[in-house]
Amino acid sequence: MKKSISITILLLVFCAFSLHAQTSKEARQWAKQGIWRNGFTAAKPHKTVNLQEFYEQYQKNPTQWKAFFRWLAETDLLNIPKGKHPIEGTTLVASVEDSENQPLEKRRSESHYKHIDFQYVVKGTEGFALLDHRTSPANCKYDEKKDVIHYDYDPSKTNFFDCNASKNRFVIFFPSDWHIAKIATKKKDQSIRVIVIKVDYVE
Repeated sequence: MKKSISITILLLVFCAFSLHAQTSKEARQWAKQGIWRNGFTAAKPHKTVNLQEFYEQYQKNPTQWKAFFRWLAETDLLNIPKGKHPIEGTTLVASVEDSENQPLEKRRSESHYKHIDFQYVVKGTEGFALLDHRTSPANCKYDEKKDVIHYDYDPSKTNFFDCNASKNRFVIFFPSDWHIAKIATKKKDQSIRVIVIKVDYVE
């Protein structure tokens, strides 16, 4: 009886693994084919983007994703005034931020439970980081109103990377992506223009 149960469990694990692998392949193909673009051809996902999450969240919430990619495609992102811009047909708001990177010690880590951070650098180079979950304990209570929580972290176990406007890449931080943005880079000029859109996260 125990042997039969063990075999059943192994089969279930194998099936789950196979399904995940198949879905991951499907997600990669979906991302590569650009079905999500809705006219936006200026940039691709950065290599840090979780394509599986991207694929799944897009399927769960196509109205918002399609609307903001269309907005990106139809907007002069370099010349639009900085500030908040409502995205027609949705509750989404695009934040056009003219800002500067800062030394790491001045930047706070964060993640969100209810929202996904989409960030697209259209001028300059922005420094980012992704935290290691095992060595990054929360250092505060979750702020439900602001939908944010902050963490302590070990820089030696943190994945630092840059996004340069000339590379035509965007980043997406899902709730499982504990991150830091606007970190000073090795570039002489730390000024940036970045488009930030917070998309609803759907369970």
